[in-house]
Amino acid sequence: MKFNVLTIFPSMIESYSSESILSRGQKAGAIEIRTVNPRDFTEDKHKQVDDTPYGGGPGMVMKPEPIYKALKSIDAIPFGKVDGLTKIKKVFNGSLKRKKRTIMLSPRGRQFDQRVAEEWSKLDEITFVCGRYEGIDQRVVDRMVDEEVSVGPYVLAGGELGSLIMIEAVSRLIPGVLGNAESLEEETFSLEGSEYPQYTKPSDFKGWKVPDILLSGDHKKIEEWRKSETKK
Repeated sequence: MKFNVLTIFPSMIESYSSESILSRGQKAGAIEIRTVNPRDFTEDKHKQVDDTPYGGGPGMVMKPEPIYKALKSIDAIPFGKVDGLTKIKKVFNGSLKRKKRTIMLSPRGRQFDQRVAEEWSKLDEITFVCGRYEGIDQRVVDRMVDEEVSVGPYVLAGGELGSLIMIEAVSRLIPGVLGNAESLEEETFSLEGSEYPQYTKPSDFKGWKVPDILLSGDHKKIEEWRKSETKK
């Protein structure tokens, strides 16, 4: 699985992706994470990626040209959107022919959840477009991405944190990323609303003791206890 992140702050993505399971997944060859900086596709000496909004208003809006060129450079313009100009169709292009998806992070998009992560885990490549400032030119939304997606009903300064959340959630479902497949099964079980308490050493900490049943070695009784303690 390949992840592309269009961002003017690539170090935010690269720093997090170099740690923990995302690092292991990349070293194992199960996933690939790369950043693409729209500033690299500007033509002015200041590498300007934003400008004042038409019609007036506060703040700055990210320009369409650098994003378009960045997406073209990695072949991430959605299928059916010829040069981002004609034949516009809002279709899911995760077909057998083209298992790619281009996503723009937006608080007005559909809510990301585990079901979306499972859907995306069947793709070959996902590109995330991270906005900043007051937003992104609407022509990017209309002609350069498949869909707007949100990580929650709140507003962040940019899309970088949201893209990392989505990358990690999807990556955990890719074979070879998690070291222990049983961990994934247990987590899926807890997402369905069922989870029992977990304890580890020491068995007595400040007088707070682990339940005796877990120290008994009787696996049948332990399983019965866990079922009885499961939160519904």
